[in-house]
Amino acid sequence: MSLDPSIVGRRYPTTAPYTVSTEKVREFARAVGTPYDGPEGPVSQVPATFPIVLAFAAMNGFLEAEEVDLSRIVHGEQSFTYERPVAPGDVLTARLTISSVRSLGGADVVATSSAITDPDGGLVCTATATLVHRGEAA
Repeated sequence: MSLDPSIVGRRYPTTAPYTVSTEKVREFARAVGTPYDGPEGPVSQVPATFPIVLAFAAMNGFLEAEEVDLSRIVHGEQSFTYERPVAPGDVLTARLTISSVRSLGGADVVATSSAITDPDGGLVCTATATLVHRGEAA
C-alpha cells in the first residue's frame, strides 16, 4: 500500500509528556556508547541524540494513524536542531508533521519533522527524519 501524498502537512497527535530522568539518560548513554558521568554522579550533559526517544514515540503515532506496518519502514536519515540543550528534569512532548512524500522505485520516501517542546510550548529541539516505506512489490 502506497502512502497518500495528501498526508503532506498533516500533524499527528502530541505524545504524552516524557520526563527526562537521570536514569533514562544513563540508560540511553550506555546503549549508544556515549560517555556520561559516573554511575552514581549527576549527568551533566544529555547525549545529542536523546530526543530520538520522543521522536520515535511521535513516529509511532503516525504509523498507527496511517496503518503503516513498522516492519515495512527503513530509517533513512535523522538530524536534530536545538534551540536549547535537553537537561534531566525536562518534561517534553513531541508532535510529528509530514514534510513530504515521494514515490521512488516502488517505495515511499517520507520526510518528517517532530517539534519537541517543553510544557510552556517552547521549542527545545526539532528532529527531522527520512523514512522509506517499502511498498508491497518492494
